[in-house]
Amino acid sequence: MKRSEINLFIVHAIDFFEKHHFSLPPFAHWTLEEWRQHEHETDEIRERRLGWDVTDFNSGSFSTFGLTLFTLRNGGFSGVDHQKSYAEKIMMVREQQITPLHRHDRKTEDIINRGNFDSGNLVVQLYNSTEDGRLADTPVTVTCDGITRHTEAGGSIILKAGESITLPPGLYHSFYSDNGSALVGEVSSKNDDATDNLFYQPLSRFPEIVEDELPFRLLCMEYPRLNNLIHPTNATNKI
Repeated sequence: MKRSEINLFIVHAIDFFEKHHFSLPPFAHWTLEEWRQHEHETDEIRERRLGWDVTDFNSGSFSTFGLTLFTLRNGGFSGVDHQKSYAEKIMMVREQQITPLHRHDRKTEDIINRGNFDSGNLVVQLYNSTEDGRLADTPVTVTCDGITRHTEAGGSIILKAGESITLPPGLYHSFYSDNGSALVGEVSSKNDDATDNLFYQPLSRFPEIVEDELPFRLLCMEYPRLNNLIHPTNATNKI
C-alpha cells in the first residue's frame, strides 16, 4: 500500500467515527512530532500496540480485502498482567470490503455492530476448524447477545445495528458490511495481532508500505521505527 493511500483511509475513518459520534482518545490525533514529544510516557501504547491499523492484508486491493481499525486498549503480551486482561477495538468496515477468513488460537472476542439505523449490516461467515486447522463441515453454534444461534458450515450470521456475536478460539470467521459501511466494535481477551491471526489462505496481517509521503498518523506497528519516518522515500518497507 502507498502511504498516501493509508493517510487518506485514516482521514476517512476519522470522519466516519465522528459521523457516528464515536470519539477517539487524544493520541489518535498526534502528529509525528507530537509522538516524539510524548516518547517517555507512552510505553503502554507502544508495547501493547494501541492505535491505528490499516491493512489490505497485502492483497493489493484495499477496497476488496481490507480493514481500518483503532485499538483502544489491550493487555500486555508477556508475563502476568493482572491490570488488564482484555482488549477493545473500533473498526470501519466499508461496504463489501472483506476481512478474510481467519481464526484465533487464544483470543475470544465479541464483534459488535455499533452503528445506527442508517449504517450497514455486518455479515459474518463461520466455519468450525479441525484439529489440523482445516475447515470443518460441521454445523456452527454461536451466541449472539446471549441467544444461541446455529448455521451450517460456511453459513453467515447477519448483525444489524446493536447486535453482536461471540467468537471463541478456533472458530474461523470472515466478515464484510452490506448496505453501507459499518461501525464495528470488538471487545476481547488480550489481543496479539502479530502471532494470533491464523488465515485460512496464506496472507500477511500487515501490509508492505511504499513511503511516497510522510505519515498523517502513525500505525500501531510503526512505533519502533518512529525516528526513521522523517523523509519519504521510494523504498518499500515492511512493518
